Amino acid sequence: MNWREGTIDEVMALVEQVPELDTPYPREEYEQRLGTVTHLIQIAEVEGKAAGFKVGYALDEQQFYSWLGAVLPQFRGQGVAKTLLRAQESWAKEQGFKQINVKSRNRYPEMLRMLLGKGYHLVDMQKASDTPLDYRILLEKSL
Repeated sequence: MNWREGTIDEVMALVEQVPELDTPYPREEYEQRLGTVTHLIQIAEVEGKAAGFKVGYALDEQQFYSWLGAVLPQFRGQGVAKTLLRAQESWAKEQGFKQINVKSRNRYPEMLRMLLGKGYHLVDMQKASDTPLDYRILLEKSL
């Protein structure tokens, strides 16, 4: 399994294959978030097939925001997300960032466990609705 830099179009095509991402962002959202800032689009490949992705961008000179990522269902449990996470952290550190921020939701316990296991710390929670599963969990890690 390896990763390479990718494009917005590749990410948008992969999002369509991830059941949990049932309200995909329009292209304009990607362009607005990534257009004028340092960013990284990663595509994970397993045996030459796109298996997942991770998208992040600079919040400022010190902080990198890990915005969006997923692994296609047929590739889960193979370490794809961990590989992308490690690679993103290494890249961000090389670019001079001191911290990575990420948001997840209670409905994604596997992601929360992975982040906590990789040294991310819970720093805040936002109630996005009356449903606790939709609460946004904010985590960060110093690089």
